[in-house]
Amino acid sequence: MPPDDLSAFASAPEGSVVVESVTTAGKPCRIVDTTGTVRRDVLASLLEQLIAERRFGLSALSAAGSGVINLDEPQFAHVQLDEALYRLILLPDEARLEPF
Repeated sequence: MPPDDLSAFASAPEGSVVVESVTTAGKPCRIVDTTGTVRRDVLASLLEQLIAERRFGLSALSAAGSGVINLDEPQFAHVQLDEALYRLILLPDEARLEPF
């Protein structure tokens, strides 16, 4: 996904749960549960874990494993919370949970 497409993540969809915090570098960050089903304390714990792992900020990774690196390209993963599996999208200042 090219950086121009990051505008699709600019706002949280209606019904989302948002928990905000600050990175270790003092920058604002947040986690957005687009499903609206995850408890706030679980979201806050996941956000703090992502902050501790320094997962926010500029990322210079090649998602395709090629020699081309795109700055700020979203990273995609999956996370299980309780019995549900979610798609986790990591942006420079936001982690977003979506249905899997």
